Amino acid sequence: MVVSVLEEMRIKALGVIDDAVVELSPGFTAVTGETGAGKTMVVTSLGLLLGGRADAALVRMGAKSAVVEGRIALPPDAPAARRAEEAGAELDEGALLVSRTISAEGRSRAHVGGRAVPVGLLAELSDELVAVHGQTDQQGLLRAARQREALDRYAGDAVAGPLAAYQRAYRRLRTVAAELTELTTRARERAQEADLLRFGIQEIEAAQPQPGEDTELAAEAERLGHAEALASAATTAHGALAGDPADPEGVDAATLVAGAHRALEAVRSHDPALAALADRLGEVHILLSDIAGELAGYADDLDADPLRLAAVEERRATLAQLTRKYGDDIGAVLAWAEQSADRLAELEGDDDRIGELAAERDALRTELAGLARTLTEARTEAAGRFAEAVTGELAELAMPHARVSFALKHTEDPEGLQVDGRTLAFGPYGTDEVELLLAPHPGAPPRPIAKGASGGELSRVMLAVEVVFADSDPVPTYLFDEVDAGVGGKAAVEVGRRLARLAKSAQVVVVTHLPQVAAFADRHLVVHKTDDGSVTRSGVRVMEGEDRVRELSRMLAGQEDSELARAHAEELLEAARAGV
Repeated sequence: MVVSVLEEMRIKALGVIDDAVVELSPGFTAVTGETGAGKTMVVTSLGLLLGGRADAALVRMGAKSAVVEGRIALPPDAPAARRAEEAGAELDEGALLVSRTISAEGRSRAHVGGRAVPVGLLAELSDELVAVHGQTDQQGLLRAARQREALDRYAGDAVAGPLAAYQRAYRRLRTVAAELTELTTRARERAQEADLLRFGIQEIEAAQPQPGEDTELAAEAERLGHAEALASAATTAHGALAGDPADPEGVDAATLVAGAHRALEAVRSHDPALAALADRLGEVHILLSDIAGELAGYADDLDADPLRLAAVEERRATLAQLTRKYGDDIGAVLAWAEQSADRLAELEGDDDRIGELAAERDALRTELAGLARTLTEARTEAAGRFAEAVTGELAELAMPHARVSFALKHTEDPEGLQVDGRTLAFGPYGTDEVELLLAPHPGAPPRPIAKGASGGELSRVMLAVEVVFADSDPVPTYLFDEVDAGVGGKAAVEVGRRLARLAKSAQVVVVTHLPQVAAFADRHLVVHKTDDGSVTRSGVRVMEGEDRVRELSRMLAGQEDSELARAHAEELLEAARAGV
């Protein structure tokens, strides 16, 4: 049962397409058209909807932006629907509306379910919805990494579980190894740093500075340095306020204020205003007396001892040496000492840390070796089943004598993992080097598909791989861009038949130039240009009945009205209907 269907795409100002609607349906849809008509833009458009890279060169000449909109039918419990709703999107009557806009300057925007979303979300959704295959994907199958990915995908949980554990341990090993390298290669620098910190801490501890001591000593030094002037000023002020005992006839402020207060006290009962002034004069007299007393005490207590001044200046010089080296003031110096003590403890613990890391490294390497062995066993088991299944599919694709197999190889490395008595190179995916081999006919030795497969054979191998995946790890929609390249004759018929069978359980969209493939489609779309070289809304048409026969005739012979081509086209359609 198809769990999701790409129902429709609208393409505006993209390449040769001015404004066109591509209406799709469940089952097998073939997209055909003359070379350069724009049918490959169908693949490009879907790639953009699925988070593909935006390119300003795709925007039609003279347009401000290109827009691709898609409508995907989704059941509400589908993982893609749940992920879209988490991003704030809403389904529209059971369908998810997706759009991508590319400006002529290259800026890109994405919307899902009416909400602006990061382009990365489209790529997340595509993993659940669509498998896109084109000529570049065929070339990708030639790479060893893609072949390993294909095998791991087929193996499923048997590889996925151990691989996840392996990669966690592998990442931790890299972290541990990097820290060990840093500790050991920088041992001299770290020892020098520890010596400098130790010297500074000892210097501060020897001085025993106290918080705020530098500020207090600065104030005391200022006072001691001007003791005579301060004492003279205090004595003079005291005499002005309280009088000089040596001059009984002298006039002082306290006596004058007291006399003024007595004068007002004598008549205060006659006027409240004058009584208030009398009270204030009383307060002034008390204040003057207090100040005079404090001035007398200040003068008596003032220490003009030059020995104390010398001691203070010596202590300030000691503290100044600390602030020049370790901080702007004593508070900063004490903070530096605390931080440096922590850093010194860390540096002095390096030897212990190196031992701990070395032990963890050895344990991780042992763990990785066991997980690598498990991965190899799981891949070996899956490789046999996968190769057998793909070989069976190739028999259905007019390659009855071809044999596919996997080679799992290992490289010796003295720095590698100890696995079953061998020291093997390893990486983020284990110790296995996976290679897909093809023997196209009996007697031919298995060779890497990069060397042993023609273009047509490679197309069929890729299709066979995808059909096998459809049984074990299905994707709702498959889009093939000229997967039939290099294929013709009977092989082309078998490719069409296999695509039709794949469409029994998934939506299949194929951009093709082969009539043998297009004849098997449940829905046939043709892309054609107008006289001005653009593809408009009416430029993507559904071919049915006589129109479909004419299109197949054009694809067969380049002549839509050729009786021979028409007969052949009708024969193809009849054979396709009977042979699925």
